Amino acid sequence: MSRTIVNFWLDVLLLLIFVSLVWVSLIVRFVFPPALRAAQWSLWGMGYEQWINAQFAMTAAMAAAVLLHLMLHWSWIWGVVSSRMSSKDVKKSRTDEGTKTLWGVGLLILVLHVLGFAMALALLSIRGPAV
Repeated sequence: MSRTIVNFWLDVLLLLIFVSLVWVSLIVRFVFPPALRAAQWSLWGMGYEQWINAQFAMTAAMAAAVLLHLMLHWSWIWGVVSSRMSSKDVKKSRTDEGTKTLWGVGLLILVLHVLGFAMALALLSIRGPAV
């Protein structure tokens, strides 16, 4: 299968996941009552908690598909960023695929650490109801 066909079907998948995620988010936000009052409500056989779980699953699928999309386009992203970062005077140097991959993996690790730090900060900062 050609790279163009793979990119096309990945883009179609991204569109479908995105539309589904928006639809489920609208259901959760505007169809159900606020979370504390939605305990006994259901829509098409699914309760509020199941809709929230579906929303999270679609968010995770969207994140995985976006990550795959970025991986497939990493050479192009690298080329755009490196051409913008280098000065006009400096002769363009070719970076090998291994170095590009290491930069990409390093960036992914940095993003995951930032997300983990933000999650830890939220977990340490949350407060229960005052008694």
